[in-house]
Amino acid sequence: MLIKRKSIEAESNLRGGPKAAATRPVRRKPRFAPITLSESDGIRYLHFGTEWVQGAMRVRKPDWLELEYSQQMMAWMLFQEAPARIAQLGLGSAAITKFCYRQFPEASVQAVELNPEVISVARAMFKLPQDDERLEVMEMDAMDFVSDRKNHKKLDILQVDLYDATARGPVLDSPEFYKACADCLKLRGIMTVNLFGGGHRSFLINRVALDAAFEQVIYLPEIHDGNVIAIAFKKAPRLNWKTLHERAAAIRAATKLPAESWVSALQEAISEEESNTP
Repeated sequence: MLIKRKSIEAESNLRGGPKAAATRPVRRKPRFAPITLSESDGIRYLHFGTEWVQGAMRVRKPDWLELEYSQQMMAWMLFQEAPARIAQLGLGSAAITKFCYRQFPEASVQAVELNPEVISVARAMFKLPQDDERLEVMEMDAMDFVSDRKNHKKLDILQVDLYDATARGPVLDSPEFYKACADCLKLRGIMTVNLFGGGHRSFLINRVALDAAFEQVIYLPEIHDGNVIAIAFKKAPRLNWKTLHERAAAIRAATKLPAESWVSALQEAISEEESNTP
């Protein structure tokens, strides 16, 4: 998870502030919120010094996606069965990264996390495996990753979950950021983003930027925790509901994830979008 709005490295942590960036390129060490843990009913939670949950793991099922929003982040599985390269921006408790690593043994999986302590805690307390030939966890800024041309047109799947300690919306939300995310995807690539709903001002900011960067974006209905998952397609797919329901049944059989509910959420989102179109 990043800790400040926009790119910490580009502005807030340059000595002397944004105006000094051009003349003082030396970076200051980012200031991160303290990492705290809690446990209840067999579930271990990650916090950044507040009551906000930044990740969770069922201790007896460390590879299961415990939180509903993290399950919905996998809705891209309805459209891609065998991605070759998956990237995650914002590690958190590593739930999504671990799931992708275990579920897609032929895929390379990358995770980008700015805070080195988050990486350490994910490995020590949330069963994140060590890097190997398929898994790479990088300590770096998400904006730097998506802006790097060597990552452009390389990803099948990009998953974005970038929140700070206050959890008041994604910390990277600019048109430039989402354009760079789109640049990283292959032609049929898909991005999922964890947004904050509930009428919060951050939602509209992100929606405008996402809609400008992608050919089609579907916003799933808000879940009870206040999360809204956006599914962004570099190239708009042809939606065949019969095929999607069949695919959902296969996903549930293989993973036990409630994929049928994703299809229902997609249908509800599309129906609402059509009803709001003049």
